[in-house]
Amino acid sequence: MNDSKIINDPVFGFIKIPRGLLYDIVRHPLMQRLNRINQLGLASVVYPGARHTRFQHSLGAFHLMSEAIISLQQKGLFIFDSEAEAVEAAILMHDIGHGPFSHVLENTLISGISHEEISLLMMEQINRDLGGQLNLAISIFKDEYPKRFLHQLISSQLDMDRLDYLRRDSFFTGVTEGNIGSARIIKMLNVVDDRLVVEQKGIYSLENYLTTRRLMYWQVYLHKTAVGYEKVLVNMLRRAKHLCRQGEQLFASPALAYFLQNDVDAKWFEKHEEALQMYEELDDSDLWSAMKAWKHSSDKILAMLATNMLDRRIFKVEVLDEPPTDEEIDQLQERIAKATGIEKQDAHYLMSLNTIQKDMYSVDDDSIDILYKDGTIKDISEASEILNVALLSKKIRKYYLCYHRI
Repeated sequence: MNDSKIINDPVFGFIKIPRGLLYDIVRHPLMQRLNRINQLGLASVVYPGARHTRFQHSLGAFHLMSEAIISLQQKGLFIFDSEAEAVEAAILMHDIGHGPFSHVLENTLISGISHEEISLLMMEQINRDLGGQLNLAISIFKDEYPKRFLHQLISSQLDMDRLDYLRRDSFFTGVTEGNIGSARIIKMLNVVDDRLVVEQKGIYSLENYLTTRRLMYWQVYLHKTAVGYEKVLVNMLRRAKHLCRQGEQLFASPALAYFLQNDVDAKWFEKHEEALQMYEELDDSDLWSAMKAWKHSSDKILAMLATNMLDRRIFKVEVLDEPPTDEEIDQLQERIAKATGIEKQDAHYLMSLNTIQKDMYSVDDDSIDILYKDGTIKDISEASEILNVALLSKKIRKYYLCYHRI
C-alpha cells in the first residue's frame, strides 16, 4: 500500500499528502466544504480566472509548510516528527472557518466573531472526530507551544499562508508581477533564539515579496471594482436581514435563513450549539441561489441589489483622499432616491462609504529579521537598500464611496 496521496497542483506541481492524520484531515467534511468557497470572493468580477478555492489554497500552504520543515531540518534545526505533522495539520486547517465570499460575511450575517475564532471551533470539532490527535496542532495554532517559531510559520509577516496566496492569486488572476520566489524565501529561512529569520542572501527575494504584497493588495484585493461589487452583496444581505426581521418570508436555504433571522455573534455561538452546524452548511452556492429568487422579490430594493449581483452591475466607486461631507452624502442619497423611486431613508442600501487602508509593512506587527553571516540580526527596514520603510509603513488611507449607478 502506498504511503501517500499525490495531488497535481497547477502552481506547485505534485503535492504529497501522507496517509494517516494529514490525509484524514483533508478528507474531513469540514475541509471538503472549502471546495465550495472561492478563495478570492468576488475578485473574479475583475479577473475572470480567479475562481480557485480555499481548499486549493490550504493544500498549497500545506505543501510550502512541508518544504519549510525539510529546509529547516537540513540546517540542523531539531523538529520532532510529531511537531512537523502538527504544524502541517495546523496550516491545512488555518482557513477552515471562512464563510462564503470570505470577509463579506464577517460583518453582515455574523458579527463580533472572526473567521479565526470559528476556525478554532471547527478544529476542536475535527479533533473530537479524530480522537484527540490534533491537540498539538491546536496548541501551535494558538501560539501556546514552547517552540514559537512553529506558530510563526503559520501566522506572521512571512508565513506559509501568505507565501501561498500571493503566488496562487497572482497565478489565477494573471497579475504576473505578483509571482514571488516562495521556494527561495523558504530555502533562506532559519531560526535564531526561537524566532524565524531570513538569511542575508534572501534579502532581494524579501524586497520583492514586500513590494509584491503591496501591489497585490491595491491591484487585486482592494481593486475598486471588486470592492464596489462586494458592497452590492453586503447591502443586499443587510436588506434581506431587515426584511426577515419584519416578518417577510424570503427564499433561503435553511442555513442562510438561520443567519438572516438571528443576530449571530460570539455569545450566540457559545449558547447555541446549532449555530456552528448551520455555519458549516453555508457556502457560496447558498448566496447565489438566494439571489436568483430575490431578483423577483416584491421588495424593490432587494430585487434591484440581487439583479445587480447577478448581472454584474457594480456600484460606481469614487476613490477619495478625504471623506465626503455629510452634506454631500445627503445630496447623493436624494439623487439615488429620486432616480430609483425609493424612499430617501432607504437610499443607504444603494450606497456605501468605506475607509480602506493597507499597511504593507508594519514595524510593530512582526518585523522580518535578517541574519548576517557574522551572526548579527537586523530588521529588513535597516537591512534593505531599496525599501524605504518610512514610506512603506506609512498608513495609506483611502475613502471608497460606492453607489448605485444612476
